[in-house]
Amino acid sequence: MSISIVRGKGQITLPREIREAARLEEGDPVEVEMTEEGILLRPQKVIDSTQAWFWTPAWQLMEAEADVDIATGRVGTFETGEDLLASLND
Repeated sequence: MSISIVRGKGQITLPREIREAARLEEGDPVEVEMTEEGILLRPQKVIDSTQAWFWTPAWQLMEAEADVDIATGRVGTFETGEDLLASLND
């Protein structure tokens, strides 16, 4: 457990290990809520709406599968589109 000091304008410095564990970077928004247990901070990572599809659970699963395929050498390259299409018929 760490202790932080409330400074002017209500600023608090979060300890480095907390920032790293929460993957907080300068400028990241943080939701602040008062609960019965105390003050709750929730990091609010902002993802560009045009890139949100990439972070869906389904897409991340496919990315993980692709990483395994690459790591195990189950990939290939093709000189032409026709070569790629021909390989699909094999």
